[in-house]
Amino acid sequence: MNNLSWLLRASRWARNPPSARSVRLVLVIVAAGLAIAALEWLALWPDWATLEEGRAPRIPR
Repeated sequence: MNNLSWLLRASRWARNPPSARSVRLVLVIVAAGLAIAALEWLALWPDWATLEEGRAPRIPR
């Protein structure tokens, strides 16, 4: 990655930080993802919510 572009992005965020509402939204989404990953790791995820492995069904032409 280009470090200069990340520095420019960081300086833009320092001048115009995101609102508290958008930060809260991102944190809620990350927490939901971590909760789902924890449930699956603990084998508490229901079978009906698990995708079947293999190829996806093909649509006939």
